[in-house]
Amino acid sequence: MKKILILFIGISFLSFTDHKYYLALTEIEHNTNSNSIQMIMNVFMDDIEVAINKEQVTDLRLTTKDEPKNVDEYFFNYLKDKFKVTINNSKANFKFIGKEYQDNIVYFYLEIENVTKVNSLEIENNVLIAHFPDQQNLIKAKINNTKKSLFLTKENNKGLLNY
Repeated sequence: MKKILILFIGISFLSFTDHKYYLALTEIEHNTNSNSIQMIMNVFMDDIEVAINKEQVTDLRLTTKDEPKNVDEYFFNYLKDKFKVTINNSKANFKFIGKEYQDNIVYFYLEIENVTKVNSLEIENNVLIAHFPDQQNLIKAKINNTKKSLFLTKENNKGLLNY
């Protein structure tokens, strides 16, 4: 019985430890019906909270009663600074559509309008890298019915996909 109790207590403590890997995923798709690039980025909630709190000198406290009503402005300002998209050799500005919390992940919904054709897509992703040197940012893009991906890190934070 003691062994089972010790095992149960050990497993309980493990569930409260920080995650040991730092990975964010951004899915990008060209929607030819709306002539837009639609992007969904997901990051660990505690990591984005640390990054924004340090860089914007604030105390977000996500998913609590103390979360600021203008939290989307903090997210958008952070993403504008850390995530850059270039389409066909022209810098593209994205709109912040919204966010969604699910478990310990934040999903950001972003869109670039008026994109009729994509020949090249360049991504520079510095999200979380300043605060988590082991951060890895995976980009999965579906353009012209072709799927390609990029694996970006602190040392290699920019990649180009040609279509």
